Amino acid sequence: MSLFDGQDKTPLYDAVVSYANENKISYHTPGHKHGKGIAKNFRQFVGEKVFRLDLSVMSEVDSLHEPSTVIKEAQVLAAQAYGADYSFFLVNGTTGGNQAMILSVCDPGDKIIIPRNAHKSVISAVILAGAEPVYIMPKIDPGTDLILNLTPEQVEEACRQHPDAKAVLVTNPTYFGLTTDLEAIADIVHRYDKIFLVDEAHGGHLHFHSGLPKSAIDSGADMCVQSTHKHLAALSQGSMLHVKGVRVDIMRLKTTLQMLQTTSPSYIIMASLDISRYQMVHEGEQILTDVIKMCEDARAEINKIPGLSCLTRETAQKFPSLDLDVTKLTVSTKGLPCLGYDMAKILNSEYDIQTEMSDFQNVLLFVSGGNTPKEMKKFVAALRKIVVDYKDMFINQKKRKSILFPHFIPHKEVNPREALTKLTRKIPFKRSVGKICAEIVCPYPPGIPVLCPGEVITQEIYTYLMNVLDSGARINGQSDARLQTIKVLEDESEAGASDQKKLFVIG
Repeated sequence: MSLFDGQDKTPLYDAVVSYANENKISYHTPGHKHGKGIAKNFRQFVGEKVFRLDLSVMSEVDSLHEPSTVIKEAQVLAAQAYGADYSFFLVNGTTGGNQAMILSVCDPGDKIIIPRNAHKSVISAVILAGAEPVYIMPKIDPGTDLILNLTPEQVEEACRQHPDAKAVLVTNPTYFGLTTDLEAIADIVHRYDKIFLVDEAHGGHLHFHSGLPKSAIDSGADMCVQSTHKHLAALSQGSMLHVKGVRVDIMRLKTTLQMLQTTSPSYIIMASLDISRYQMVHEGEQILTDVIKMCEDARAEINKIPGLSCLTRETAQKFPSLDLDVTKLTVSTKGLPCLGYDMAKILNSEYDIQTEMSDFQNVLLFVSGGNTPKEMKKFVAALRKIVVDYKDMFINQKKRKSILFPHFIPHKEVNPREALTKLTRKIPFKRSVGKICAEIVCPYPPGIPVLCPGEVITQEIYTYLMNVLDSGARINGQSDARLQTIKVLEDESEAGASDQKKLFVIG
């Protein structure tokens, strides 16, 4: 069946717009009553029509929890468009999707194999499920300090060592666009009779262009979740969860989604998912062709700027099984005495260019159909000017040491969920080395936890987090945003001499 067969409809979007145009008198939620009750300055800025699309659950626009008409039809169209058997609209982002995936396949005590650089929503899902995480530490590229993706060999070794694991979850692409050989991993996971899950938050566009790495569903994943709002044209919080094959219990998944998702979903977000699917089916190939060209042209120019380098597909493919989603631009400042954080701040404050994220030596851009070649030329020109204008400052500035993401897995003394139920106390973070952490500590972006509940705090982790704070980056998840204090387990007798234990990389 062609991708276009039956894909000329937008049932949910049409139903929401149709109802909004009827201008019915509202005695139902939301309380702003089609925008008439909204504060005047808000209404003047955004216009009136948007509030008429903000609807409540009613027969004309269906129900997300028990879809039977337009939402059901829109989700069926999404499944057809993405090559899935089932697709589900999500209104709380891929965070909710990751939680739904894990909670629908894992029972308390079940092992699940995951990368250590998984998003914190994956860790929270493991905690909620009461599952036992088995971590694989991806390797780090010493040239760029980037965390690479998992390889099939690493996944197979983990499956071999943990034959009782229920599922394997892989993040693909990574935040920086690095992908792995999902087809090979799917074969391995299924050979070991496990369920294959993919956090595809940053890959919702891959299915729609043959020049990009293969999508999760196309590669044999049993279930994946995508942030449609990240690279496509859905509104923030709009994501999709896709299922293919017979390994996933669909009824349990539906029940899990009902427990996790709000009973008052945003119809504006859901309508944007419907229209985004339509757009990608009919225009996606051309949109992405233009984006790829824009990125590759910029990548070539950036790599001519002294002191800067931009990650290329050729560089990524030098690593076994890896590839690159070229719609993401990773600019390294390693050739300058300038941190990525510094570069991002200059771009923002002096050139009105807001990047997706930065770290010690990289600046990351997400490029989509909403960007233009003119904007990209402005970005490249800004980089050239910054390197020249700040040359003296960079030379005279004492460069802070770039600290790699801790390349080991902290020793786990207590199951993550159990750690959250034990007695805890707050202590100064500077005195925390050797103690058992009782909360998630997560530099953001990219949202990868450095510490999870139940893990021992090491000197290496303490030093890394202090350098992150010193650079001006944010750390969240913990109760003290400034990380002057941290929650640890009250009873630490088990920690003893194991305060420096590490479980090193598998593979």
